[in-house]
Amino acid sequence: MDALRETLTGALGPFGMLIAVGLLGVVLIGVALSMIMAEKRDPLEKLKRSAHVPSNTREVKQKLRSKQHNEQLDRYANFLEPQDEEELQGMKLKLMQAGYRGKDAVRYFHFAQFALGIGLLIIGVLYFVLFVQDENTTMQQTLMYILGPGAAGYMFPKYWVTKRIQTRQENLTNGFPDALDMLLVCVEAGQSMEQAIIRVSKEVRPSCPDLADELEIVAHEMKAGKDKSTVLNDMAERCNSQDISSFVTVMNQSQSFGTPISDALRVYSAEMRDKRVMRAEEAANKLPTKMTLATMMLTVPPLLIILVGPSVHGITQLGNM
Repeated sequence: MDALRETLTGALGPFGMLIAVGLLGVVLIGVALSMIMAEKRDPLEKLKRSAHVPSNTREVKQKLRSKQHNEQLDRYANFLEPQDEEELQGMKLKLMQAGYRGKDAVRYFHFAQFALGIGLLIIGVLYFVLFVQDENTTMQQTLMYILGPGAAGYMFPKYWVTKRIQTRQENLTNGFPDALDMLLVCVEAGQSMEQAIIRVSKEVRPSCPDLADELEIVAHEMKAGKDKSTVLNDMAERCNSQDISSFVTVMNQSQSFGTPISDALRVYSAEMRDKRVMRAEEAANKLPTKMTLATMMLTVPPLLIILVGPSVHGITQLGNM
């Protein structure tokens, strides 16, 4: 044991034992995860899949349409998905709000956390051993260089999803007033609500693809026979925007009380135009305050140098004399 300690200390420095134990732990974690995730496929399920042969073209299309998830990830579902149903649904909703609607979105998210965490942890260990480690290295520096990259890699997917939700919510809020005006024009022209939504989704796609995707989903769900209020509530939940939630409330109330949809859209579109003007004025009023700090930092120091610099130089010259 002493010989091993001396060998590791001579090869890796004073923290050779700690680094060796850390690397051994990483290897053991990888082996354990590979054994856990190596779930054997059920032979009966494999036999059922091989025996099932589509009989017509419609069945083939239906199979291709429903086969949107990665079958390789099914083997690791127990590891890459939360076992709590409420937590799983909450994670799916959060990823939908970020724009990731795939069936394997939750699994890809947790796989990204695992891969980035372990990968950056290994990179941190290698960087510490090759470039940082010496006789004066402290334990705090060791933990910072080894555990810091791993923690950053684990937290990066959460940060990415959060920023994606904020960006998508801002895009939806900015593009919704124009879409609402076009929806009002289409409804007043005699189109049904479903036809108007399809037309508006095509028109707003160049300017706001996220809103166009949401409107297409709403139109397809309405065509499939899903209840209109349920469809609109699902859209409000996916978008996570106050303006769209208010629009859904207005549509549901219009349907409940039997008022014309065109009248409700006209009143709400006017309100949305006023809110857009108010947001623009608010941003314009914030601009002078934001520019004040930058102006002071960029103009005051040069001005002081120009005004005070010659006097300081003269005083120093007099002091030397």
